Amino acid sequence: MAIYQSVGATATVQGDSGANSSTVRRRRGGGATSATPLEKVELDAFEGESSSEELAKDSSSDDNNNGNGVDDASKGNRQQNAADFSAVNFDYRPSFPAHRRIRDSPLSSGNIFKQQSHAGLFNLCIVVLVAVNSRLIIENLMKYGWLIKTDFWFSSTSLSDWPLFMCCLTLLLFPVASFIVEKLAQHKYIPEPVVVILHIIITSTSLLYPIFVILRSDSAFLSGVTLMLFACIVWLKLVSYGHTNYDLRALAKSNEKVEGLPSTLSMDYPYDVSIRRLAYFMLAPTLCYQPSYPRTPSIRKGWVFRQLVTLIIFTGLMGFIIEQYINPIVQNSQHPLKGNLLYAIERVLKLSVPNLYVWLCMFYCFFHLWLNILAELLRFGDREFYKDWWNAKTVDEYWRLWNMPVHKWMIRHLYFPCIRHGVPKGVALLIAFLVSALFHELCIAVPCHIFKLWAFIGIMMQVPLVLITNYLQNKFRSSMVGNMIFWFIFCILGQPMCVLLYYHDLMSRKVKTE
Repeated sequence: MAIYQSVGATATVQGDSGANSSTVRRRRGGGATSATPLEKVELDAFEGESSSEELAKDSSSDDNNNGNGVDDASKGNRQQNAADFSAVNFDYRPSFPAHRRIRDSPLSSGNIFKQQSHAGLFNLCIVVLVAVNSRLIIENLMKYGWLIKTDFWFSSTSLSDWPLFMCCLTLLLFPVASFIVEKLAQHKYIPEPVVVILHIIITSTSLLYPIFVILRSDSAFLSGVTLMLFACIVWLKLVSYGHTNYDLRALAKSNEKVEGLPSTLSMDYPYDVSIRRLAYFMLAPTLCYQPSYPRTPSIRKGWVFRQLVTLIIFTGLMGFIIEQYINPIVQNSQHPLKGNLLYAIERVLKLSVPNLYVWLCMFYCFFHLWLNILAELLRFGDREFYKDWWNAKTVDEYWRLWNMPVHKWMIRHLYFPCIRHGVPKGVALLIAFLVSALFHELCIAVPCHIFKLWAFIGIMMQVPLVLITNYLQNKFRSSMVGNMIFWFIFCILGQPMCVLLYYHDLMSRKVKTE
């Protein structure tokens, strides 16, 4: 048995045999120190740990003096045994303090988001989510059977939607027209006002032409949405192409040397109009034109294949949720603005969960999988297609984080040009939301052949929501409050309501047409 003795300022540790002993330094018991009780406890703990180290060192020195020819492994084992001996016999005695400092619980409000991992809780949420939704899927299939139908997405005339397909192909002529205009402007064959007018004509036609084709044909909904999205992307790219080249010509004429400009916009880089650069820009996952882009060294073919497989899986999952859950819910609902209020609230809440799943799948498929696949094939280096919008505290922060290609286009070609022309910031922000609302309405209303302005109103309602959420965030000073408000507005209230409104208007139109 170990014997623990305190003699003056030292303590002697002695084993049963009394052969080996080590002297451990202790704090003097005199009244010279002015340490607080908490500091004394922490110091005692520190000295206890030091005793373990010194005991190991003393044991090691004894081995060096008496153990000639003993290998390093044996020495290491004796040192470890000495340290364990000290920890068991001294550091964890009943009199050793178990509580030495002030500490909060891991899930307390001041400690939950500070320097700790929640990976285990995240895995638990995933397991629970998979288990609950698997049960719901099995229950739905047992109760309703296989409900997936394709007539809403691809009608019987989908294969004969050749006007939309031909329109999609002819949209490639508009970038060629813009290139011809820029080439003429580069050689100064046409004056600058004519260049601006021609670009306005080209970009406007590239957007109005698909709208006319869709409205003139009774096409499937998915075909119309695809063509409108493609037309809007072409319009945004052509505006950026013309605006950027206009600015490059202005800088070249003024010969300004502005410090801090990136190398791609420096006047050391010759201004040149190239069909190769335009073709790369039209294919690249960006809406902002520049003469060159950061490029990766190679293409990871295996990575691309894995992402394509994941894209197919999540696209199928999204279609399954829409056909198996969302369609039956909206088919068994009433118009939210015409029926019973409580019934409408019940339908909106029931639709909110599958609608949230579809929205998250859409985001993951397009912004993460598809844009990264396209960037990898083109070796496009800047792949910040989104930021952590799920942590948004306000509606304003959400719009600045969730769609980075559109956000960069807005601030580059709309917001800051308005600011430079003396437009107040509030008015410039309103103009940006107005343009966004217009394009949201076009992408939904034109394929549905319905112009009720639900999407337009929904986007414009974001302006007062920006002010409200900013006020609440400043008032409560809590990221959790603002984040919960954001999730409630977008996923519980806004999107399910728009789905119900457009569905019932679309069904009413079909009934009138028949």
